[in-house]
Amino acid sequence: MSKKITAAITAIGGYVPENRLTNADLEKMVDTNDEWIRTRTGISERRILNEPGKATSDLCVPAIMEICKKRGIQPDEIDCVVVGTVTPDMFFPSTANIVCDKIGAKNAWGFDLAAACSGFLYSLTTGAALVESGRYKKVVVVGADKMSAIVDYGDRSTCIIFGDGAGAVLLEPNTEGFGVLDSILKSDGSGRGVLHMKAGGSLRPASYETVANKEHYIYQEGQAVFKFAVKGMADVSAELLERNNLTGNDIAWLVPHQANKRIIDATANRMGLSPEKVMVNIQRFGNTTAGTIPLCLWEWESQLKKGDNLVLAAFGGGFTWGATLVKWGF
Repeated sequence: MSKKITAAITAIGGYVPENRLTNADLEKMVDTNDEWIRTRTGISERRILNEPGKATSDLCVPAIMEICKKRGIQPDEIDCVVVGTVTPDMFFPSTANIVCDKIGAKNAWGFDLAAACSGFLYSLTTGAALVESGRYKKVVVVGADKMSAIVDYGDRSTCIIFGDGAGAVLLEPNTEGFGVLDSILKSDGSGRGVLHMKAGGSLRPASYETVANKEHYIYQEGQAVFKFAVKGMADVSAELLERNNLTGNDIAWLVPHQANKRIIDATANRMGLSPEKVMVNIQRFGNTTAGTIPLCLWEWESQLKKGDNLVLAAFGGGFTWGATLVKWGF
């Protein structure tokens, strides 16, 4: 009897731009201050991709090339690239398509997946299913967003939160029980009114009016989003543990979406985890949307041990949210 195939993470890559946008910088742009930002979000600075002609694909490329170097493979060995993003280079072709061309992944197919800040979890579950099918051996999953492209730097409620960055993982078949073991993913489209970008799609195509009204930027009603996010991330993470007969004692690390320090703390408390078991880098990178979770894995890679149980948890606009259980395999 053949053993069950799971999708194990075998390499991690990440990339953030060099340019830093600090709270002190923002104080000169909008009516805000460092203490107010840090108290409410936990953020001190974020990275911004401000080079002319650079887009989300340019965040993805160095992250994937780092994976190839670490794993000792060539880009043409990659079977598929899944990019979780809400800031694609353009509506079409997909950012994944562009990335494959830029890195020389000539034998790969790929696609983008849009689930806002839950984009990496949705993409990871999708990529894992491709590996588990037995048809694909090397699937790269990327979470990447150039949020600065859709942020209004005159809106102090949103411009303080977001940054640019990308993280990526390589998924390969495993028969020893390592990798992506379970996911609970959820969505509720009734939340679209409090966190969205109003124009640019088929409902409100770009026009002089939509540009003049600043409808191509992020719109967020902070209190409503915060309330739902705290409950959503915490509930689904607790549900994932219960479904797998685990407790906080069995979890080595919580890898939460870096939206807000208070949301992260609430999720950890619900799972019974001490702060020492929680990956937090929001203070340096801000909210990179689909990039936050893989960037945490990238930064904490040296502290991860084979057999560690990780819970990845996210919440995003729409609403989308979920949690994924991963057993570390290298």
